[in-house]
Amino acid sequence: MRAVLEMQKQLVPDVLDIVKKRYTILHYVLIYRLVGRRTLAAALNMTERVLRAEVDFLKEQGLLEVESFGMRVTPSGKRLLDEMEPMIKELFGYSRMEEALKEKFSLRDAIVVPGDSDESDYTKKEMGRAAAAALRKAVTEETVIAVTGGSTLAEVAAQLTPSSALKGSLFVPARGGIGESVEFQANTLASVMAKKTGGQYRLLHVPDHLGEEAYHSLIQEPNIREMIQVMKSARILLHGIGEATVMAKRRKVEQATLAELERSGARGEAFGYYFDRTGQVVYRMPTLGLKMEDLKQVDTLIAVAGGGSKGGCIAAVLRHGLEHILVTDEAAARYILQEA
Repeated sequence: MRAVLEMQKQLVPDVLDIVKKRYTILHYVLIYRLVGRRTLAAALNMTERVLRAEVDFLKEQGLLEVESFGMRVTPSGKRLLDEMEPMIKELFGYSRMEEALKEKFSLRDAIVVPGDSDESDYTKKEMGRAAAAALRKAVTEETVIAVTGGSTLAEVAAQLTPSSALKGSLFVPARGGIGESVEFQANTLASVMAKKTGGQYRLLHVPDHLGEEAYHSLIQEPNIREMIQVMKSARILLHGIGEATVMAKRRKVEQATLAELERSGARGEAFGYYFDRTGQVVYRMPTLGLKMEDLKQVDTLIAVAGGGSKGGCIAAVLRHGLEHILVTDEAAARYILQEA
């Protein structure tokens, strides 16, 4: 495929530009499901006149439906996007990035989507779509799926749809709440994912960050102990990656702990563990969530994180060597591959 694309670039470079443009329009509408022309033109930095001509063409080809309240991708358009995805990844260079990430961090799979989720809501939604697809692919039978919280994982939940494998699965939080918005809590996302897929869910109604005394007290509660055993039976973990000090502040840790994290060079955070640049764990929060030793029993760890500002954080977690699948964006992938 790469050789064919190179020939096309030389012989008909303008055709490839048109393909990119029309693919991007279709893909944007697919992600947002229903969108108006003016909103789409602004999002793609395209004049309404140019966009109108492209939309008319795509409509004539039966790829877009256009109504007074907006446009949506037709089933034929969705099929075309699926068929074109490998070519587009090659065309934009994402395939090479994915292979480089897989080789560098010994990953089972790496998925890179266009853009920078720090700057584009569209990119974050596309990461959610890609992670939802990766989850569906990873589930082969009824299983327990543990999920963490965060805005990126909320996009994964939003992109999930019913499937036969996920319908028999049990979604559980991988940890308690960390003081963020309710809609981004692990409990909330576990329940949303279950409802979206037709699966089941169970919740853990405790805060994530606990003092030692509170931790030892709660761990004696029969209901909590039983729920933790269910969490430990998870065979898939879907989680985000955060910047160390940002996540520590969300957990409202003491100033002394923040200072310790800075001294130890903590860069990335995942499921309550803090990693330095080399991938070593430099700090762990006392939590009722999954612990590092539990992850050895997990068949598939899927990390979903992007944004140029998070590249170093993502690399720090990847260097620890536990991840199986990474879903990220172009900006983070470039940073990770250039930094290392």
